Amino acid sequence: MIPKNKIILCAKNIVNAINIKKEGECIYITGGAYAQELLEEIGLEVYRKGGLPQISYTTDYYQQSIYHDPKISMKTLETPHDHYVKLIENIDAYIVIEPLENPGIYVDIPREKLKAKAKTKAPIRDILYGGKEEYAPGKKWIYAGWPSKKAAEFYGIEYEMLERFTVDGTAVPIEELQEITTKIGKLFDGAKKIHVKDDLGTDFWVSVEGRNRILDDGILSDEQIAVGDLGGNLPAGEVFFPPVETMGEGTIFCPLTKDRYTNKIIKGVNLVFKEGKLQMDKVTTYNDLDILVESFKQCEEIDKANNVPELRTYNVAELGIGCNPKIDKAIGYILTDEKINGSVHVAFGGNKMMTGTSVSQMHWDFVTTPKVTITVEYGDDSKKIIMNQGKLVS
Repeated sequence: MIPKNKIILCAKNIVNAINIKKEGECIYITGGAYAQELLEEIGLEVYRKGGLPQISYTTDYYQQSIYHDPKISMKTLETPHDHYVKLIENIDAYIVIEPLENPGIYVDIPREKLKAKAKTKAPIRDILYGGKEEYAPGKKWIYAGWPSKKAAEFYGIEYEMLERFTVDGTAVPIEELQEITTKIGKLFDGAKKIHVKDDLGTDFWVSVEGRNRILDDGILSDEQIAVGDLGGNLPAGEVFFPPVETMGEGTIFCPLTKDRYTNKIIKGVNLVFKEGKLQMDKVTTYNDLDILVESFKQCEEIDKANNVPELRTYNVAELGIGCNPKIDKAIGYILTDEKINGSVHVAFGGNKMMTGTSVSQMHWDFVTTPKVTITVEYGDDSKKIIMNQGKLVS
């Protein structure tokens, strides 16, 4: 059982992360019923800050039944939720606590049903992330992890480890994360290109010239709000960029990841990109390559139907360096994997929500081993190794 004082501390950090600026801000809070105590503490903390919370819960039974009940038709699953769209239009911030107690319940759901449901979420994402000009820059948002014994079993780890990663990782004092991210962030002052390499095949570069460097310390600062970076994940602990989306090339090796739709664990992912774009015919995996490819195609179809300004489903969207002191092992849970010290993650798809230029339903982070070497090329053409085999260079 998670101690009450830790739950309260996590709730405070989660609410602090959306930076309530004025009394009466409307905060929509949603998550799995297994995290009810946390959801309610978040609601109370919102009230204490002068905000107006609205809490909703879901369960694995409900989520699973939506897709398996034979009386629920595909037509119904594809029907837009206009009432929900109106709700999201009228909130100031959106807080999501991991909705599934057992991520494995999606593994055996027919892909066409997941695809149908995903289409109804496109208008929600446009509003949240400012995907269309009339909604820019979007809403403040936070997505936070939370542990359960069923999730630990799904990831094949002890529950205590998952609790340490999610609860202790979220409860890290803001001051500590600020010190860590500031230290790492300074190493990228004046950066033009970033080159990442490891012993398992990762070898790529991206351009960050003219792009915002974002210090993910768990607080949504006024400066971030001013440039349109309105959200983040908890646990926090990374320094990241929206790189130039049409530049960069090389190979990324990701030992472990989780499919964006089916939650299927995929191992040994090797991705190749050129001129910033993923080369899908060159992607390889140890298992279930078809699932990975289908998830990208699914998002591409939605992006085309959504009439995005330029199709960027396959373009590089993020480069991040993990640095949360409580997280030290990849388990397939991207939310924590991408915060591992000494690792780098690259995302493909949308990055408008982090001050980039791409709008897409896809945003999939692929995390390297925690033993990368990072070389930075600066504006004056000088180069410096800032991390060697996962260790920061003094």
